[in-house]
Amino acid sequence: MNRIAVNRQLLTWARERAGMDAFYLAGRFPKLREWEVGTVLPTLRQLEDFARAVYVPIGYLFLPGPPREALPIPDFRTLGDRVVTRPSPNLLDTIYLCQQRQDWFRDYARVHSLAPLTFVGSVRTQNSPERVAEAMRQALDLSVEGRQRLPTWTDALRQLIANAEAAGVLVMASSILGSNSHRKLDIEEFRGFALADDLAPLVFINAADSKAAQMFTLAHELAHLWLGASGISDPVAGQPPEQREERWCNAVAAEFLVPLAALRQEHQTNVPIAEEIQRLARFFKVSTLVTLRRLFDAGVIDQARLWRVYREELSRIRALDRGGAGGGDFYRTLGARTGKRFARAVLSSTLEGQTLFQDAFRMLGVRKSATFYEAARELGVML
Repeated sequence: MNRIAVNRQLLTWARERAGMDAFYLAGRFPKLREWEVGTVLPTLRQLEDFARAVYVPIGYLFLPGPPREALPIPDFRTLGDRVVTRPSPNLLDTIYLCQQRQDWFRDYARVHSLAPLTFVGSVRTQNSPERVAEAMRQALDLSVEGRQRLPTWTDALRQLIANAEAAGVLVMASSILGSNSHRKLDIEEFRGFALADDLAPLVFINAADSKAAQMFTLAHELAHLWLGASGISDPVAGQPPEQREERWCNAVAAEFLVPLAALRQEHQTNVPIAEEIQRLARFFKVSTLVTLRRLFDAGVIDQARLWRVYREELSRIRALDRGGAGGGDFYRTLGARTGKRFARAVLSSTLEGQTLFQDAFRMLGVRKSATFYEAARELGVML
């Protein structure tokens, strides 16, 4: 049995990179501690299994030292007081997967002579957030009044996603990497990101967050597309980010979802703030943190009261379950994970013989032909 001489530091690095400890992996790799101290060497088969378990390309384990992995897009996250030493494998692989999907759709758009989207990169941070928010509502054919008539936050989010996709944006929302339910995305690490492109603009939303919070994330990332700026974000309505670009995107998202003019008209002065933010959140279909921040922007409350109520409301929200529960209808979930616009394009291109089935399976996260054809029927690509 051939043993492989491998830099033991790389084994420790790969395990820690995946956020796993040796005790967690001991059942599958009983000799892991010996591998890491160098008293025992693994076989090639064991090394391959280990690489799959910790989500690292096996070639990394033969490098002279641990590589420095950087995010492939600008990082605008603040993440509170936490220090992020390196991105998780799940985050990196989610971005890589979305970049692959975007590359494919860009080629698809060129083949089908789809027109470039003029709104991508059409504004600058010097532009008024109010005017940009109104331009976004017009481009997406959305109105505040229409959203108010929807019964739930889920309905409002679905409408916003559908209209964004109708305007040409690829919108993907998932709480897991691809279709792997064992690789969950951490809401404490990121809430969303945007990949700007005038043929295949893409927004990814971490669906582990609540529906109301996803609304703000989507609006924030759409503002990034209007700027023509890719980036990963952790947008929180009540907290002003350090970066000017993020502050501007937050301001656009807030005005897009809760215009100050509409807020002032709807606000009831005789209602306690704790109750009022709940009522306004239901009215505008946004989070209570968004309505709280907008009350401050409107001059209804001062900064001291903003932060006192903000801390109280944040504690209440953290005590509740997140909105990203798994399960549900597979084909509806597929349409959300990959975006209906993207999924329908891949399905139709494959059925027309322009895309290989193996490539379609990889991009859609399906494994069987029967699942592929059923998805095509469910998404209206074939009868």
